[in-house]
Amino acid sequence: MPSSKPLMTQSSGSIPDSIESALRTLETESGGINALAAALRGPLGATFARAVDLIRNAKGRVIVTGLGKSGHMARKIAATLASTGTPAFFVHTAEAAHGDLGMITTDDVIMALSWSGEQPEMKTLVNYSARFAIPMIAVTSNASSSLGQAADIVIELPKAREACPHNLAPTTSTMMQVAIGDAIAIALLEGRGFTALEFAHFHPGGKLGAMLKFVRDYMRTGAEIPLKPEGTKMSDAVVEMSAKGLGCVCIVNDAGEAVGIITDGDLRRHMRPDLLTATVDEIMTRQPKSVPPSMLASEMIEVLNTRKITTLLVTEANRVVGIVHLHDLLRAGVA
Repeated sequence: MPSSKPLMTQSSGSIPDSIESALRTLETESGGINALAAALRGPLGATFARAVDLIRNAKGRVIVTGLGKSGHMARKIAATLASTGTPAFFVHTAEAAHGDLGMITTDDVIMALSWSGEQPEMKTLVNYSARFAIPMIAVTSNASSSLGQAADIVIELPKAREACPHNLAPTTSTMMQVAIGDAIAIALLEGRGFTALEFAHFHPGGKLGAMLKFVRDYMRTGAEIPLKPEGTKMSDAVVEMSAKGLGCVCIVNDAGEAVGIITDGDLRRHMRPDLLTATVDEIMTRQPKSVPPSMLASEMIEVLNTRKITTLLVTEANRVVGIVHLHDLLRAGVA
């Protein structure tokens, strides 16, 4: 049975305790990120640059490792690196001693995450790194820790208070770990000139994959394109618009080049008694916007949004080869 107790409400103008808590959490974590940015502007900057250079020049992959919450952040960093053109994968610190060390080669670079730098499980990886001269980057808040002293490069994160009121649950610290991982990944991406087309190779699925396809993957072609030549009566143009169901008709010259477009909006703007007996030349909007079939879908979306239109002609060597409608993009999950 539903409770008969009245619902608790906040007094007028007050902020719920949960929101106050959320704001404190965000402000505390923001403080950690700000401290990290300040450190990068100072001595940490040179160390960060060395770490990026080490990874960029490595023949192998980046092995990102960690335990506990640091392990979760390490998984995310490895995934971000891999998706932005830097081969990387995660190795669980504890599992390394049970056979996973075999995943690591002498061409690799190890990036080890540990806030304290004193996790005993990390010793196996540290010894393996030293034995086979595999360079190690430590991401820790304590450069003088066992991990820090063993690493070739130490990215020492500023000590910042956790958002947890007891200063115990990893919150600010994990935010800083993943932030420095993102910073490394993007620095590598920009340094190698990693393009959106290359990004598409690693993201064929989901909405990202859909946006990284090309206009030619979404355009309607052939008989699906609403076309009429110059000089056509508007009555025929309206029939073509209705038959193709895209709310527009493209007007082309004898060479098949787009010289204008008529949309539903043009019909409303030019509504008059003799509209249907007029020619398309009198009604069409000249020099319609078009895009090439090789344009990325994400760029096409930007054109549609910027110009506040729902239809784009697709041209190649000035000839109309297709048409794209916003509804098609919505169905494909692009827009």
